[in-house]
Amino acid sequence: MKHKKLHMIGNAHIDPVWLWRWQEGLQEAKATFRSALDRMQEYPDFKFTSSSAALYEWVEENDPAMFEEIKERVAEGRWSIVGGWWVEPDCNIPAGESYVRQALYGQRYFAAKFGRKTAVGFNPDSFGHNAMLPQILKKSGLDYYVFMRPHPHEKGLPGRVFWWEAPDGSRVLCFRIPYEYVTWGKSVEKHVLRCAHEIRPPLKELMCFYGVGNHGGGPTRENIESIRELARRQDFPELVFSTPEEFFASIVEQDLSFPVVHDDLQHHASGCYAAHSGVKWWNRRAEHTLLAAEKFSALASWMTGQPYGEGMDRAWKNVLFNQFHDVLAGTSLEEAYEDARDTYGEAMAIAGRSLNHAIQSLAWNVDIPEEPGAKPIVVFNPHAWDSTVPIELEVGGLKDPHELVDDQGQVIPHQLVQSHATTRGRYRVSFRAELPSLGYRVYRLRPEKHRTDFPAVTALDTVMENDFFRLEICPATGCIKSLLDKEAGFSMLAGLGARPAVIEDHSDTWSHDVLNFNDEIGTFQPVEVRRVEHGPVKSVIRVISTYGRSRLVQDFTMYPKLPQIDVKVELDWREQFKLLKLKFPVDLAFRKATYEIPYGTIVRAGDGKEQPGQSWIDLSGIIQGRDERYGLSIINNAKYSYSVLHKEVSITVARSPIYAHHDPMVPAADGHYSYIDQGIQRFTYTLLPHRGSWEEAGTVRRALELNQPAVVLLETFHRGKLPQKASFVTVIPENVVLSVLKKAEDGGDLILRCWEAWGRAVEAEIELPWWQRVIRAQFGPYEIKTFRVRHDCTQPIVETNLLEEPLDVLKGGLSEQ
Repeated sequence: MKHKKLHMIGNAHIDPVWLWRWQEGLQEAKATFRSALDRMQEYPDFKFTSSSAALYEWVEENDPAMFEEIKERVAEGRWSIVGGWWVEPDCNIPAGESYVRQALYGQRYFAAKFGRKTAVGFNPDSFGHNAMLPQILKKSGLDYYVFMRPHPHEKGLPGRVFWWEAPDGSRVLCFRIPYEYVTWGKSVEKHVLRCAHEIRPPLKELMCFYGVGNHGGGPTRENIESIRELARRQDFPELVFSTPEEFFASIVEQDLSFPVVHDDLQHHASGCYAAHSGVKWWNRRAEHTLLAAEKFSALASWMTGQPYGEGMDRAWKNVLFNQFHDVLAGTSLEEAYEDARDTYGEAMAIAGRSLNHAIQSLAWNVDIPEEPGAKPIVVFNPHAWDSTVPIELEVGGLKDPHELVDDQGQVIPHQLVQSHATTRGRYRVSFRAELPSLGYRVYRLRPEKHRTDFPAVTALDTVMENDFFRLEICPATGCIKSLLDKEAGFSMLAGLGARPAVIEDHSDTWSHDVLNFNDEIGTFQPVEVRRVEHGPVKSVIRVISTYGRSRLVQDFTMYPKLPQIDVKVELDWREQFKLLKLKFPVDLAFRKATYEIPYGTIVRAGDGKEQPGQSWIDLSGIIQGRDERYGLSIINNAKYSYSVLHKEVSITVARSPIYAHHDPMVPAADGHYSYIDQGIQRFTYTLLPHRGSWEEAGTVRRALELNQPAVVLLETFHRGKLPQKASFVTVIPENVVLSVLKKAEDGGDLILRCWEAWGRAVEAEIELPWWQRVIRAQFGPYEIKTFRVRHDCTQPIVETNLLEEPLDVLKGGLSEQ
């Protein structure tokens, strides 16, 4: 077998959090690193591989002397740094920008501390991998990717080594680890033999991972001695202590041809995308709060001189750490989520302070003349397009009668809704704001000068109707009985919509070997259906229903001038070994299910499999007998798990396995356990019925408006240099989205990041009118581009990679006006 070769990769898979909390994870990292350093002293040919910048930062802060030893071993080439990310995260749930920040903080840390970045992406234990990762990896300096899950029985692939290509054409060379990333016991003989049998033409060599892992440990003396002994035997392949970089360098040098995969890599643990609603909500909220805070902090620093928000790197690192695959997936022990709650909270507190300082500084510089009895309101739009969005805010001391006017003095509709304070003198004002692109607008509540009547939605206890839709609730079921698109003349539902279906689910926390959740055992039954709000801004029908000891409240909201239906949900979930789905059967033929994934979309089969997704899913097709295109987009601000079975699209709302329950352990029938998702959770989903496609419907923009909402500030009167309405950045066309506006990591320049959202090549124009600068660039399908705008306006705008490093050759026709 000496014509074959195995690169023996000594490693210790370290879960910093899983069946233990991060404090124990820190100790295991130190113990593992100490063990690896000791083995290097004993065996001069031994090499060690480890990922995750967060672990190295722990050691640097807690044992500086050991950190210096590691630096020496890295410099001599025996300690291999891989991954380039802050941790090994879940590779489906985080937003696209979070993967960028994993690399930004990880690669910059390794470059600063060790004088080098890595070229090998490394996520062996993550449960699935989204299809946009090759582009993010490649543009972060990661040319190669190592993973293990899904295994061959979960996802067929053309070989252990293959090119993985993203829709924009970016590709990375991938290696799927055979069998396991760790070994158990003293000898590695059986593991080496089974890995050797995986070597097939054109390859003559593969990697074989060994070492004690999960709770750390690493290669043992017995492991190393075993490898040395086996290497001397003629019935074993050539065995060399090696690193992933050396393996990839060897096969690249041979100029071999490998197959190309254009797909995501799923499924291993289908249940984890719905496990622990709390951590999913904290993550979504933290990501978008940070992105909004960065945008307005950057703008305020350039517009008013307000210092850029302090601690944003700490906030991002908290979020990135909690995206570790066993934390964000909901598969850790219960106490770990107390830590996640606290560190997500710290991140949101930092972001919230930064955001508040920024908008306060901008608003304080707006010229707002005094008007007796008036209350100025400044509404900030974090998106680079003109937005029309529903706004609510609490106010005090409101005098009747009053009116709401915009910056031009035009009276606009508003209504008072139930205050969140149950006391006298406090009011909650609801109105529809029309906001300029990535900017702000001033409104004023003032004593009424003349009465203005505005039309309202037609609304009864079970029926609402505006110019776009007629929605009817069935009082016997509490579900949507019909949803009629008046312009299209089409009733889109093939059955009851928003139906809360309870599914039996006795699988473990991951739902190992489970792909579908279809064992429906019941549904919630209504106890109250009635109209609770009605006015010129919105009307609301509230449905309260129960199942067992659980209670569900859905507030269906319709607006006179918005072609969408918002549903605010409050769920008090008390079930065990059950799962809750909201189901929507759509009466269409030739259906296509499109899921949002990080910085992109993907089309999947309507086969009922539980699938990961970001903030929206769309089921589109043809109206039967009319050959007209139609669809329904469902958007939400907290959930990541969906399924489509034929005509029925579902959002998985709650799932209640036992915390950290792993097969084959069978819970005792009389055991006392803690179950996930118990108690109250709140979220919002939006129904966006549409003619044509989801692209034409503006689904991407509506989803971002829900998840990264406008920011409202109650102001006072003062002089200022800024007008009452302003826009700072505009991007056209609609399919190019500005996702990031932030301060550069190494100075006061601005970093702008945009991505193409429809899968269509296009030329985009990014305008910064206050600085009289315009960027024009070509975008490929789903392409991500990053630009650096110099604070010195005499310096040109440059395109960078995702690490904010200038590109050697500017591609895509970048030009500046």
